[in-house]
Amino acid sequence: MVCLGRKMVGQVVKFGGNGFGQVLAAAAVAILVRLFSCPGPALLSEDEFADDERNGVPGDDKAGEASVNGKVVPVSIRWNNITCSFSDKSSKQVRFLLKNVSGEAKPGRLLAIMGPSGSGKTTLLNVLARQLMASPLLHLSGLLEVNGIPISNIAYKFAYVRQEDLLFSQLTVRETLSLAAELQLPEISSVEERDEFVNNLLFKLGLVSCADSIVGDAKVRGISGGEKKRLSLACELIASPSVIFADEPTTGLDAFQAERVMETLRQLAQDGHTVICSIHQPRGSVYSKFDDIVLLTEGALVYAGPAHDEPLAYFTKFRYRCSDHVNPAEFLADLISVDYSSAESVYSSRKRIDGLVESFSEQLSTVLYATPFASRESPKNGKKLSKKTVVKRKETWWRQFWLLLKRAWMQASRDGPTNKVRARMSIASAIIFGSVFWRMGRSQTSIQDRMGLLQVAAINTAMAALTKTVGVFPKERAIVDRERAKGSYALGPYLLSKLIAEIPVGAAFPLMFGAVLYPMARLHPTLSRFGKFCGIVTAESFAASAMGLTVGAMAPTTEAAMALGPSLMTVFIVFGGYYVNADNTPIIFRWIPNVSLIRWAFQGLCINEFSGLKFDHQHSFDIETGEQALERLSFGGSHINDTVIAQSRILLFWYCTTYLILQKNKPKYQQLESLPLEQIQPQLQLEPVEPDKVKQLNPPMKQVELNQQLESPALDQIRPFILEGL
Repeated sequence: MVCLGRKMVGQVVKFGGNGFGQVLAAAAVAILVRLFSCPGPALLSEDEFADDERNGVPGDDKAGEASVNGKVVPVSIRWNNITCSFSDKSSKQVRFLLKNVSGEAKPGRLLAIMGPSGSGKTTLLNVLARQLMASPLLHLSGLLEVNGIPISNIAYKFAYVRQEDLLFSQLTVRETLSLAAELQLPEISSVEERDEFVNNLLFKLGLVSCADSIVGDAKVRGISGGEKKRLSLACELIASPSVIFADEPTTGLDAFQAERVMETLRQLAQDGHTVICSIHQPRGSVYSKFDDIVLLTEGALVYAGPAHDEPLAYFTKFRYRCSDHVNPAEFLADLISVDYSSAESVYSSRKRIDGLVESFSEQLSTVLYATPFASRESPKNGKKLSKKTVVKRKETWWRQFWLLLKRAWMQASRDGPTNKVRARMSIASAIIFGSVFWRMGRSQTSIQDRMGLLQVAAINTAMAALTKTVGVFPKERAIVDRERAKGSYALGPYLLSKLIAEIPVGAAFPLMFGAVLYPMARLHPTLSRFGKFCGIVTAESFAASAMGLTVGAMAPTTEAAMALGPSLMTVFIVFGGYYVNADNTPIIFRWIPNVSLIRWAFQGLCINEFSGLKFDHQHSFDIETGEQALERLSFGGSHINDTVIAQSRILLFWYCTTYLILQKNKPKYQQLESLPLEQIQPQLQLEPVEPDKVKQLNPPMKQVELNQQLESPALDQIRPFILEGL
């Protein structure tokens, strides 16, 4: 493979171009060889794999069997003294996102993290899932254990369902699950077994009625928001995860769809999964599905324990009683929220919240869960969890490529609205340009007209391809990052499949443009010249799309990509050979024309048009031949082959740059710093709590005011909690 790479580099460097272009070509081809020769996900050696099996760590065969048969390894997650702080450089202050938060999530139970906006729900969920984005301004500390083992020493299967549903819009629900199953479960070899597996998922998630409907997006109507959320959950369930994290799964859904999604999560919990979700303010029927809840306010823990009536009974002893026929979730949200309507309400609500936080922190060892903790040592379940991630892929590089090519082709060819708009814009642009440059003759003034037409043709083709790519790829990149994080496929097969799948669709629009413009403007009237014209603009379109991929890989959002792409293209337009002659370009900018796809496309179109062309002339200083016109542009002595090779080098360079950027910009997550043993609070002893014992175990508060507020009154003095009265 290395020898092959050297030969390819030598062949590319041999062709025209200066030293800078040769260096780019050599680097790009070397990276391309690495791209094709990379083995994909790292595999353990046979010795390492055998050692793991001897140590009681199962291989992927058992994991695969569990995935196919739907078995779930029970996992308990315990967290203690989780503290997350953010350092603000501008104000030189430290803001605490989480303050000494503790709790546990157990298999077979649905845990909901509740609290007002900004209370730290998503932050805690990301910490538990180890999905908190790394930042030098963040500091994360505490203890996080899985089945009694520190999280850093163990690996387990988990699913993370984000707020935004990241799905390919042109695939049907069944196709989405089928392709995901083929990529993630190569051990399912037969079509019948895979179809049965997908059908079981469809029934389990309630997606049978929309199985053959496309997912849809803002342009094309597809399945509903609740169905998209359940489809995202189904994609995560393919690998049979032990733990399911869901970040506000009901956001943006109506009451009915929200309840269906939560009912699905409740059923998954009953199947043995450990389900943890963050939720803002659920309706009463949704609240009744929770087994446990964690209440947060401004990063502090107010309550953690069983749901239903237990939290209401807990807060009743502090004279905060939920009225009859009131949604308990609304009561809890009002109780732990700061009222900013006036200065007095802010003071009183903060006083109330501080008292509740301090009271619960002192009673943490007795009022957490009504069911006992699992034993700290879980050898039976611990053996089922590997000490390191074992990735043993049976599918080859080419199998991944064909599956991704199939998906990319379905996505590109079915995108009717986008393809129709691009086709109409290509034809409309060609008609406008053809009308302006209608049937150009051979006069001296037609020379400038031809150059102007060829320049705008190059600009229009490049901008159309660029804007389409930068508007789509950032969203697709999020899907690819998520799938690669799960080890579904390598980056090389994805980029190659995307390039090949878009060739037929991407080539159609430059061909439409050329087919309409060429006869209208009466450019060089030979069939071979027309074919070369279409070939040049098509190659330029692919190079612009490759540049759009790089911009989309660099930019954090679609809006940033839409701003960066045209700005970069403007520089290439200025040095495109029409506005600034290459011989007059300042030395420090001489390299820009060599990497400008506009310049090479314009040069190729000019050579194709002016070579062999004769013009009418009356004076000795008039241009008589097309070759003289090319000399004026400093294109003399060049050939179309040079421009095609240069466009190929540029395309190769942008694709390899995209590969490197995506490979380097893998998501990095904040590491949890372990606390010293003396700073860790004693392990929580979670025993059933009786109301009479709660009153006896309530320790005295340090402040007199809080003692008076939190003192348990007689039952006949308890009144409903009303937020406005505080």
